[in-house]
Amino acid sequence: MPNIKSAIKRVKVTETKTLKNTIRKSALKTTVKKCKEAIAKGEGAAEAYKSTTKALDKAAAKNLLHKNTAARRKSRLAKALNAAK
Repeated sequence: MPNIKSAIKRVKVTETKTLKNTIRKSALKTTVKKCKEAIAKGEGAAEAYKSTTKALDKAAAKNLLHKNTAARRKSRLAKALNAAK
């Protein structure tokens, strides 16, 4: 444990940010998984794709994901959606 006051604060801030990022990444993974399931079933796939795309864009904007990673995931989902039609 650090002794310097600013270092103590950095530890607390880092723990808080790590927790929030973990929660956000988990929610994003859940959204992508639900979208994949909707595409597989064919029910509500377009709406699921739209909401997932929005979530991926937000994650990229907040530096939760790299922009190319978000683009790749959106592309793969779009490809699966088009193949399912």
